[in-house]
Amino acid sequence: MLPGRETIEWLLEEEQPSVRYLALTQLLKRKETDSEVREAKARIPKAGWASDMLARRDPGGWWVRDRGWLEPRFSGTHWNMLALADLGATRAIPEVNQSSEHWMAKSPLEGGGVGGFGKGKGHHCYTANMARGLLRLGFEEDPRVRKTLEWIVKTSHPKGGWTCRFSTAGPAPSRTLDAWEGLGAFAAYPRSKWTAAMTACVERAAEYYLEHELHLQGERYEPWYRFHWPVHYYYDLLVGLDCLTALGYGQDRRLRFALELLRKKRRPDGRWNLDAAQLDPDPDTAKWFAKHPEKRPVPLTFEVAGQPSKMITLRALTVLSRIG
Repeated sequence: MLPGRETIEWLLEEEQPSVRYLALTQLLKRKETDSEVREAKARIPKAGWASDMLARRDPGGWWVRDRGWLEPRFSGTHWNMLALADLGATRAIPEVNQSSEHWMAKSPLEGGGVGGFGKGKGHHCYTANMARGLLRLGFEEDPRVRKTLEWIVKTSHPKGGWTCRFSTAGPAPSRTLDAWEGLGAFAAYPRSKWTAAMTACVERAAEYYLEHELHLQGERYEPWYRFHWPVHYYYDLLVGLDCLTALGYGQDRRLRFALELLRKKRRPDGRWNLDAAQLDPDPDTAKWFAKHPEKRPVPLTFEVAGQPSKMITLRALTVLSRIG
């Protein structure tokens, strides 16, 4: 296996300033005032994947078409904004700020938040995902995002966790590991801003994931064991590890299985592959798309499945760095 430094140098290559910026700050712990960090961050909208996305953006602030925010699935506004947030883009970029406002205006949530659809009803997979994206884009002080976080708490299961297919204002009737987005949102929200209710909600949800060792729920579900990016709203064990370690649970022994899997999937050259760029729909969903081909997902891809991935490697090393 190559020394870790060679893998770091691969991530620091200048062709992808987003990955370089994130490696500098997340792995090498450089401060935002560092000259190399400032230079890499300034290049995010000018080169690489984020620049490519911004080049496809309509001057009105949207992608593909100005109707709704979810369609076309994986190539519309919602999905591009989530990918930009993953790549270190922020509202300091004028185009990103404009698109963020467009995104929020298109999806008001009942009660004053964002991430609503169908008469403003929330949906954990979408609403919490949007909150996570906006927090990473720099909207942690926005009252609309705060309202959304309060909705995430209010609609969580009483024993901790969320379910995806639920859109009323009351507590979730069930919970599933697939509904990871609530934890993801709070992993991106500064701890100093949490209320007591938020803290209790996150603690209950984290315990639910730890009880299940991030993967023990029903029959073995193969997509959970392959790493992918963009994450969109799909879960895998790297997603779970990222959330739990960011929230401070990296030393919990119940992460052992997931961490062992992460280490086993490391290549001899010190990198990790992209196992899937976009997960295949389940059989029922595939049947629906067959009847509605105009709704068929259009992949948003950046790297080649089965090949070394800078984003998977970056996320994997970030997880390992959090556990020492």
